[in-house]
Amino acid sequence: MKKKIVDEALEDKDYYNIVNPILNSNMIKERKNWVHHEDVSLYDHLVMVSYLSYKICKKRNWDYKAAAIGGLLHDFYSRPWQEHTLEKTLFFKQHGFVHAKEASLNANNYFPDLMNDKVSNIIERHMFPLNIKPPKYKEGWVVTYVDKKVSMNILFNVRSLPKYLGLSRFMHKVKRNKRK
Repeated sequence: MKKKIVDEALEDKDYYNIVNPILNSNMIKERKNWVHHEDVSLYDHLVMVSYLSYKICKKRNWDYKAAAIGGLLHDFYSRPWQEHTLEKTLFFKQHGFVHAKEASLNANNYFPDLMNDKVSNIIERHMFPLNIKPPKYKEGWVVTYVDKKVSMNILFNVRSLPKYLGLSRFMHKVKRNKRK
């Protein structure tokens, strides 16, 4: 199912014309090797959120270009976060709370010609309600919803939940103490 959506997106000429500069950048291509949610690469996750948001907004005659771009850059953070879950980090400085702002800064840095207030808002607020401010635009609400919908598979992998809840370090200590 996931791969089907990515394949469909890459074959949709209208969608591809909008996001072509992003998809052809090395910065996005390298994210094919980053694990995002267990069995999904960050690249595939970004394309799925972007394309599904694009389709929803296009059907409603909303700003589907902003949804496509914002969706593709919503998790454009700087390093594979799952490789750093055992690092000591203040709770509100963990990935879930800070990556939206980081993604917006990266998007503005690498793709300034594609950015505007709406796209920035979509990226910065896609983690609502984890980030307190809700999206300002209806397209932002779509990206926020689609991101949650395509990420729901993590709930079915009980062993991975501590990582997504910011409890990896705690669980690592518990396991280490059990072995002693």
